[in-house]
Amino acid sequence: MKAREMRGRVLDIDSRITLWMARNGVFLTRIALGAIFLWFGILKFFAPQGEIEGLAAQTISKLSAGHIGPSVSLPILGTWESLIGLGLLSGKFLRATILLLFLQIPGTFMPLFLFPAQAWVHVPYEPTLVGQYIIKNVVLVCAGLLVGATLRGGKIIADPHAAKKADPTPHSL
Repeated sequence: MKAREMRGRVLDIDSRITLWMARNGVFLTRIALGAIFLWFGILKFFAPQGEIEGLAAQTISKLSAGHIGPSVSLPILGTWESLIGLGLLSGKFLRATILLLFLQIPGTFMPLFLFPAQAWVHVPYEPTLVGQYIIKNVVLVCAGLLVGATLRGGKIIADPHAAKKADPTPHSL
């Protein structure tokens, strides 16, 4: 097989894989995000209170000036996260689900600022394991942005030429 033919086959396979990812990526992201939110939401009802749940309860207590304790905050947070998960998994009420997600996310980052001793070994460059758990929520936010960007019918375009025609503005960082 000649180099040109090999390159053509590789490009064809690459195009097919890219097209599959464009067609399925948002759906799979929505399902994965929903599973994560439902899983972590349910844990707040049944799992013994761990370091993360304790920190979430402390954060809510501090933000509410001590008016909302763990016996109230954890079931509310568990319900909230479970609703986000169910909405994403079912694909129903996605606008409301994405709104719940984005209203919840700022609170997840609050312990980085309110309880730095628990979130950082060295502020701001070396997080503890708890801090790493919190910081990974950036990925969840981005996944939510991706899902939210398609609520009005937007799609990922696999063809780079079509994408350039649709939006000639460069988006490189």
